[in-house]
Amino acid sequence: MSPSTLRREWFSNLRGDILSGIVVALALIPEAIGFSVIAGVDPKVGLYASVVIATVIAFVGGRPAMISAATAATAVVMVGLVRDHGVQYLFAATILMGILQIGAGLLKLGRLMRFVSRSVMTGFVNALAILIFLAQLPELVGVAPATYGLIALGLAIIYGLPHLTRAVPSPLVAIAVVTLVAYQVGLDVRTVAHLGALPSALPSFGLPEVPLTLETLRIIFPVALTLAAVGLLESLLTAQIVDDMTDTPSSKNRECVGQGVANMASAVFGGMGGCAMIGQSVINVSSGARGRLSTLVAGLFLLVLLVALQDLLAIVPVAALTAVMIMVSLNTFQWRSLLQLRTNPLPSSAVMLATVAVVVATKDLALGVIAGVLLSGVFFAGKVARLSRVESTLSPDGRTRTYRVSGQVFFASAGLFSDAIDAAEDVDRIVIDVRDAHFWDISAVGALDRIILKARRRGVEAEIVGLNAASATLVDRFGEHGEGAARPAH
Repeated sequence: MSPSTLRREWFSNLRGDILSGIVVALALIPEAIGFSVIAGVDPKVGLYASVVIATVIAFVGGRPAMISAATAATAVVMVGLVRDHGVQYLFAATILMGILQIGAGLLKLGRLMRFVSRSVMTGFVNALAILIFLAQLPELVGVAPATYGLIALGLAIIYGLPHLTRAVPSPLVAIAVVTLVAYQVGLDVRTVAHLGALPSALPSFGLPEVPLTLETLRIIFPVALTLAAVGLLESLLTAQIVDDMTDTPSSKNRECVGQGVANMASAVFGGMGGCAMIGQSVINVSSGARGRLSTLVAGLFLLVLLVALQDLLAIVPVAALTAVMIMVSLNTFQWRSLLQLRTNPLPSSAVMLATVAVVVATKDLALGVIAGVLLSGVFFAGKVARLSRVESTLSPDGRTRTYRVSGQVFFASAGLFSDAIDAAEDVDRIVIDVRDAHFWDISAVGALDRIILKARRRGVEAEIVGLNAASATLVDRFGEHGEGAARPAH
């Protein structure tokens, strides 16, 4: 790393990175404990994971200012493994998860992000905003009236303080003021101490206590593969969102490797697997973070809170953290996308809404993104297929029919292409002119085969003219109609 890069990524925004990291550390606590409960493990497993992953990813990740820790997306995948085989197998699966993610980075699979359309990205963001808000409902229903007052106070500070000063992140001030008010007045409200037992010691190094056998590999590999895929998908999407928020680039392949290294480190220090967190990343960037120092501060300050300031941390009202997460939900949702539903193309709006619907229904961000990408592919294929045309002319003597093909011929348009050419017509010869067309796959070649072979069976001479070099190579390799039918373009 060059001195200029080191200075830009680590020391160009000291105050903003340090203060935003402190805010994120506080916001990570209820999330990490909640995700531990989802996975069926002790709260310290999620908390240790958040400490280690955030600390390590600060150095090895590809996206400065992005926060990675224990997440719900990975926690839901672990449930069955922990229930059936215990937490040690989870640690082993997390190590394998990291190895797979490192392999994905070395194979440069981060480039697959180019296949995620803007509509899918918008749907992903909106769905996550909805999930973040829904996750706060237990703190809004059936609670003491004082809780609503504290949440209102927190939101008032979060949105009001920036109009007076931006020297200190307003979420940090909100947490401090709400905690002070609740403590001084003696309000009977839920605090961090009510969320679960906090660890009282530093995480210690240790390899998973599992037998090194093929049976162990058979047990952990499916879970590790799913964890790796889900973790990378959410991390790369979050990296793209932070890129857009900060108007700066990131290395997606380095992020894949960094996630792998961080997850392996988490496992050997008693933590679960995790990935990037869009909610905490939005908090971080919105609070002024721009560099790697913010992520490092978040991890280290969380450790300080857990070990050295545990008594202080225990009295923080959950209402203060709820106010911060409501702010994240409101700021994350792309409100403009609702107005754009009327102006955007119908397929784009359908992809966005489908992504939101699948994520909210399944609580699985990966499934929603996969559904959105597949739907985008279907709409794109249909659009390109409609751009292909076949026009025909008959020679003056009525014995030769010429078909002029233009556009893209592939699996979605191959059927239309073959249907448009009447190989059974009562002519002596058909000419298929494809100089303005391109054949993309074996479905296109198969359609061409059907036309040529059908014509030959009826004694009609068939000739293909104008194949470009790439199409000719594909036809020569996979075609079954034999030699002599095709002439390349000149």
